[in-house]
Parts: sequence; structure tokens; C-alpha cells
Amino acid sequence: MQKSKVYFTNLRATPSLNLLQKLENLVVKAGIEQIDFNKKFTAIKLHFGEPGNIAYLRPNYSKVIVDIVKNSGGKPFLTDCNTLYTGRRKDALEHMDAAYENGYNPFALGCHIIIADGIKGTDEAYVPINCEFVKEAKIGRAIMDADIIISLNHFKGHELTGFGGAIKNIGMGAGSRAGKMEMHNSGKPSVRDSRCTGCKRCANNCAHGAINFNSNKKAYIEHKICVGCGRCIGACIFDAIHADWDEANEIVGKKIAEYAYAVLKDRPSFHINLVIDVSPFCDCHSENDAAIVPDIGMFASFDPVALDMACVDAVNKAPVNQGSMLGEIRNPSGDHFTSVHPETNWKIHIEHAEELGIGSVDYEIIEIQ
Repeated sequence: MQKSKVYFTNLRATPSLNLLQKLENLVVKAGIEQIDFNKKFTAIKLHFGEPGNIAYLRPNYSKVIVDIVKNSGGKPFLTDCNTLYTGRRKDALEHMDAAYENGYNPFALGCHIIIADGIKGTDEAYVPINCEFVKEAKIGRAIMDADIIISLNHFKGHELTGFGGAIKNIGMGAGSRAGKMEMHNSGKPSVRDSRCTGCKRCANNCAHGAINFNSNKKAYIEHKICVGCGRCIGACIFDAIHADWDEANEIVGKKIAEYAYAVLKDRPSFHINLVIDVSPFCDCHSENDAAIVPDIGMFASFDPVALDMACVDAVNKAPVNQGSMLGEIRNPSGDHFTSVHPETNWKIHIEHAEELGIGSVDYEIIEIQ
């Protein structure tokens, strides 16, 4: 079987060839222009970064991809879905404020930003996939309305999946609030009494009558009735309702792969990983710890599984940054992501994605100067 091609360029620059030009050269050599973009809605899926975290990808990189799509006649938009946790990206208005604060705006980028699952994270499309754990994925509607998917990914560590790359950005990132509930939880949301004001917004948004109130006028959720849609989380303006985050890591990894399958099946896609600022945790944190390895470069491929695998291998071959979280570990395993997050198995979501036919872990590197 032929190995998937993964294209790579390092981060050396010259007065006649800067990093943005190198990114353009990389993706063109990798074949992005083979896609028929003409009059096609093209979702560029990325993470805008939680304010306070400065390891997120600079918007300049996105502009390169936007211009390629537009010059090919396409209709690009930058997109992400709302978060399940209560940070500054939990609803579309705050999410767009955060994106603008981090430099993502239509005036600088030449395309619009669309929060794919709507104001409260409830605008979703139901995608039947009948996989091992997920039978019907709940994906942000704007992402499913797109004709083409491009993932632009900050490749880094992640406390839940070991690392976050293309599969993580597509799978977890494209899930609506209910989709994220399904991936993260084996149970249902709960109420923090100390924050509940008894305003009944949650109950008014519950289509199943699962929310009642006790003698102190505090909400509580009947888990036997609750379907886990997460709408109450979006409705509560006091952050009183929260997910229990109680699914096993191995199952979360497989669910992420199944959600990625739901997003990618039956339409063209292209994937880019930037292995820079390799922080040990997700960009959802409102801070970023020191990078665990030096910056490595930029990778691109039509195969997101091969792409992620190539980046893992590149990180594991890289020297450890002393003074980082990885550098402080006394007996590292030799696998950098496992050393940083020994409770996770990063191979789970990669192997499951390969089983689903998303791509292959077998790859060949083609280096572009």
C-alpha cells in the first residue's frame, strides 16, 4: 500500500523568503490547488485561542490560506464551535470578541468568522455514522454546510489526548455543545448550587422537562430524563451548570476520531499542522506554559492521520527544552507526550481514526525548502 505524502518545511527564513511565503509554497507543493474551490464554501477550521494564551496560531498564517482559496474562486470562512467549559468562548458573541482580541477579524483576514454552532452552541447538524461509540454525531451546522474542510492546527500537547493536532481540532473542535457533551461525558450535566440564582433560564430551555427546583429555589437536573444535549449550559448566564467530564480518556479519544470521521466523510479536505510553541496543554487554557521542545516547522497533507503521526515523530526526535514541564521530569519515557501526560494514550485516537478509514499512519516526508 502506498504511503501517504506529508510535506514539511522548516522555519528558516531569508530576506527573499519569509515564513508566510514558505507556508504558501508548502501547501501549494502539497497539492491544495488540486481541490476545486470554485464557488465552494470552504470552512477553515482552527482554534482562535483563549485570551491570555499566546501560543495560539497568529492570524497571519490563516490569511495565507484564505488568499489561496479566494484566488481559486472559493468562499472561505474561519470557523470554530463554542466550548463546553465556561471560558471566554462559550457563546458566539464572546467567542467572536475573543477572536477579534487575538487578531482574527474580517478586515485583516479578508473573510468572515462564523461560530459554527451558533450563539448558544445549539445550532447543529445531526450526522449519522453508526460507529462504535457515536451513532449520530452533532456537528456545528456551518461546518456541515461547507463544501470543503481545511484544518489549520496548532500542534501541541493536550491533557486529555496526549497531543492536539488535526484529528483533535476537527473531531472535538467541530462538535456542537451537545457533541462535546457526548465526547467528554458518560453522564449528564450537573448544577452548582452556590452559583444558581433560580432564574429558570435553564428550565425554559430544556425540551425534555428534566430541570426542576428544590425548596431553596435551586435548580437540579433529573438525569433519568436528561438527554445530555447541553442546552442548559449555554442558557445559564451564571455558569452554574457544568459538565461532569467523566468519560474514560480512551473512549474520549475514540469518540473524537468518530466525530472527525463525521466531519470529513464525503467531501474534500486538506490539513496543515504548525509545530511551533509546543506547549504541554491545550490552547483552551487562558495561559500557556513554556514549550516542551524547540519549534520544528510546518507540515501539510491530504491525510490528517499521517500528518499527525509525522508531527508526533518529529516532536519525539526533538531535544527537550530545559526549564519546561518536560525538562523537569526526572525519568522521561522517551515519548515526549507520554512523559508529560502519562495518564493518557495518544495512540488511541490516531489508531481509531485509521480504523475508520480517515487516513494511514504510514507516511513519507517530502521536504520543501
